[in-house]
Amino acid sequence: MNRRHFVRSSCLGTAGLLFKSAVSIGENVPSRSGPPIVTVHGHLPGKPSPSGIPGLYPGRVVEVFHSRAIERNRVSQPVVGRMLEQGMKELTGESSAAAAWRKFVDPSDVVGIKINSSGAPRCCSSPEIVREVIHALRAIGVPEHNVVVYDRYSHEIDMGSYQTLLPVGTRVMGIEHGALDASRYDLSVYCDANFFGEWETRSYIARLITEELTKIINVPTMKDHCASGVTGCLKNLGFGSFNNVARAHQQPYTFTDPFIGYLCSTEPLRSKTVLHIMDGLRELWHGGPIPRSMDFVLEAKTLFLGTDPVAIDSIELEAIEEKRLAEGALSLWDQDPKNLTTDSEEFLRNSRKNTYYRQPGHIAGAGKLGLGIFDRKQIDYRQIQLT
Repeated sequence: MNRRHFVRSSCLGTAGLLFKSAVSIGENVPSRSGPPIVTVHGHLPGKPSPSGIPGLYPGRVVEVFHSRAIERNRVSQPVVGRMLEQGMKELTGESSAAAAWRKFVDPSDVVGIKINSSGAPRCCSSPEIVREVIHALRAIGVPEHNVVVYDRYSHEIDMGSYQTLLPVGTRVMGIEHGALDASRYDLSVYCDANFFGEWETRSYIARLITEELTKIINVPTMKDHCASGVTGCLKNLGFGSFNNVARAHQQPYTFTDPFIGYLCSTEPLRSKTVLHIMDGLRELWHGGPIPRSMDFVLEAKTLFLGTDPVAIDSIELEAIEEKRLAEGALSLWDQDPKNLTTDSEEFLRNSRKNTYYRQPGHIAGAGKLGLGIFDRKQIDYRQIQLT
């Protein structure tokens, strides 16, 4: 195995110029009123968990690449297993994978694995990665019935066939079973904000999080998003754990900044989320969150690991922005009304069109809430290349 490990401390090319003014660009949306007040009604932890966001290693991002992670459009589970093991050891400084996992999870924990099934089968949390996470948890003594793989929508989990692709005994759970199903949400924990005069101004958290899970491992995908700019650790966790979040969008405007950050700051979600493993095996650089074709999907063959979702998402944002600029697509920061379309099909076909004034500034906004480090110069970015 040839291993290359180094730390980068500067932005890449043109993308770096954009990041220097990230917050000011994200706030400067034509004709959009200022963001409303968001009120968080969460459970106050008796003693905040030191392992919760931004976690044990704030600002640290480990990227692992393997050229054979995907071959003939199939993810190699043995290769992914090696990538995950090396990434966990690099993140924690431990000499064994088991010791690394024990930094985050005890055998007595009930562990939720928050996947992103939206976009299956083209671009979703790869079952191969989820299987390796489950194997690692079982190897350190977590019982099979104490592992719950979950996402917000049951029908998207079904489309990804996760029930049949994960190890026997794993619980696979969708929070919502229909458009108006609120039966699995905790009405005592919510974020309240009036974005566009909607009649219901609250978004409630899943009872699975408040009542059962003791630890959460977040497994998002690496993809762009028509409203928030990217779907990363923050959006996957926030929008995937609360209901009634689409109300933050009303074409062409969106309040994903600051909404996503407030959702992720809500207790107990913040304290229980201890690890983020971003699936960058396939990178969706346009047409997200649900791609209609593979035209904008790049086989990046990469994993990103860390405890700081802001730092990971800032690296993801940089990578997708760089790819878009290389392909001649609009910048994720584009605010030109001439580039807007109300035709979603045109947006899905044309990377020079937007349906919203995107809000990638939600990542920096989450950093302001104490959820992690956005400043690129302060991020401990470690890259590993396996062969």
